[in-house]
Amino acid sequence: MTSTSGILYLFGSAAPPIFDIAKVIEDAQADGWDVCLGLTPTAARWLGESLHGLAALTGHPVRSEYKLPGEPDILPKADVILFAPATFNSINSWALGLTSTFVVGVVAEGIGKGIPTVTMPCVNAAYARHRRLDRSVTELCEQGVTVLYGEGGFMPNPPGSGKPKAYPWDVALASARKLADRT
Repeated sequence: MTSTSGILYLFGSAAPPIFDIAKVIEDAQADGWDVCLGLTPTAARWLGESLHGLAALTGHPVRSEYKLPGEPDILPKADVILFAPATFNSINSWALGLTSTFVVGVVAEGIGKGIPTVTMPCVNAAYARHRRLDRSVTELCEQGVTVLYGEGGFMPNPPGSGKPKAYPWDVALASARKLADRT
């Protein structure tokens, strides 16, 4: 591993590219990141049997729930947050400030803390036609979040024809690197 580039919070929602998260962690570590993994509750359920291995890979507990009041923070402070894949629900909840899940709460608070944040949605074309998505993307961009959606980022597929192996993880990691280099 190269010298540490900082702490990367790698957060993900329950979309098929989440199954490649171990490789993404390894790629980020090869770039020098100390990676902390956070998942929505459904993503954590999808990866249930892999959670211990992912914690061992990162050297940090995998978080999917809020800590209890009075408990210490178990993760180091983030230098950059990468939230990918981010589902329709997560993007909209975040833009509206609805923080019922740990990862959405952290990214919402991250805006106020000034933590450089990049997100890449993973939605099908039917969700993409819902006007709330464009409004949410605009809201997040206006608050300083880098959203990799459309040309140069994630392009929606027709419902049922997803291509999780084509999810542009390299673009997401490069964008996180660029944000880190600016700070």
